Amino acid sequence: MQSGRNLKFICKYATVFLAVILLSGFISHAQSSGPNIIYIMADDLGYADLSCYGKKEYQTPYIDGLAAGGMKFINAYAAAPVCTPTRTSFMTGRYPARTPVGLREPLDWKQADSLVGLTPQYPSIASILQIAGYETLLVGKWHLGFSPGFNPNRNGFDYFFGHHGGGVDYFSHLSPNKENDLYENDMSIHREGYMTDILKDKAVELIRKKHDKPFFMALMFNAPHWPWQSPGDPPYPDTMDWKKGGSPKTYAAMIKSLDDAVGKMVQVLTEEHLEKNTMIIFTSDNGGEKYSDMGPFQGKKQTLWEGGIRVPAIMYWPGKIKAGTVSSQAVITMDWTSTILSVAGATLPGKVQSDGINILPFAQGKKSMVSRTFYWRQFQRFNQKAIRDGNWKYMQDEEGAEYLFDLGKDPAEKNNLKTSNASIFTRLKKKYAEWESIMLPPVPLNK
Repeated sequence: MQSGRNLKFICKYATVFLAVILLSGFISHAQSSGPNIIYIMADDLGYADLSCYGKKEYQTPYIDGLAAGGMKFINAYAAAPVCTPTRTSFMTGRYPARTPVGLREPLDWKQADSLVGLTPQYPSIASILQIAGYETLLVGKWHLGFSPGFNPNRNGFDYFFGHHGGGVDYFSHLSPNKENDLYENDMSIHREGYMTDILKDKAVELIRKKHDKPFFMALMFNAPHWPWQSPGDPPYPDTMDWKKGGSPKTYAAMIKSLDDAVGKMVQVLTEEHLEKNTMIIFTSDNGGEKYSDMGPFQGKKQTLWEGGIRVPAIMYWPGKIKAGTVSSQAVITMDWTSTILSVAGATLPGKVQSDGINILPFAQGKKSMVSRTFYWRQFQRFNQKAIRDGNWKYMQDEEGAEYLFDLGKDPAEKNNLKTSNASIFTRLKKKYAEWESIMLPPVPLNK
């Protein structure tokens, strides 16, 4: 009799245990049933460096194809006019000035900056997507810490292939300090070839491999950042300043290589029957410099004039986003983080507040345009401040001069309206001061 009761007890709880296992499997599958997501960030790409944004001197047919097949944004912004802060914002979904590494404008190849980087204390998009059941991949530029404790693998990426610093020779793959800067996870490696092609080949390899769960790939090209090298050029001489040299022809070839890389990636997605289940976002980390075309905007990288922060941005997802659409909705780097997390069914943890919004409903026509307020601060090299509130922009330049522009009527920022619209000027200046009061204080250069 006792053995019969024991058998019933075992069967009962075995059934419960089995149900728990099956339910766990269902939950795991539910968490990892989202689409693949590829976030492509070009480096120092000017607003009008693509033919779909007005470039006439050359064509970018493959990136144009993303725009033709999806949505192009004409009011897209970088979170900062320089590499590290913008990349911090994408990784954390928050303003750069909320995170210590985001105060570096940018991280430089020097001892003081080697002690700073992104840490798990500030949850990254990759670590959150890992929990949601995604395979997380980073191919290309990191620029969020040089020391091993700041590596991508410590910040949620299952796999990393690329370089740590802000710039790398396209052929030797050396940093300006003449050290090898090409890594696979934590290992320093060597490859032959042009960096854009190397990153393209790695992205293609990862797309082609068998995936047991959806993947998130951050494809962070170093192009068209200096040094100015096109395919077939020699490495820069040891004595040459990497910011010197180049030509419009060289720059066009660098852009062509970038465009070809994007085209190959989309081709492989199609070949692997992944295109319709993959959302692609393409943008830049900031405005361009030297050979870039900023279109109607003045200023460039490292400044808060529109040319330094207005960037191209494209969303592409066949069957989900209507082809050939153009949006005037104002968007910023942190929005892409929020969008990706929302699409993946994930959110920032705990009480961490996002500074972005999910853009997909706007891209799908499910929401109407909304007025946005964005803030920027540059301190280390160019002490500038700016806020965009609706179409109004308040700005203070490095000389302390203050401006008010109506970007809806004056995108080139030619007409200073601070006197004729004094009340708006005062309101925006006050609003900016309130925002800055809750951010981390800026860090002086070399501190």
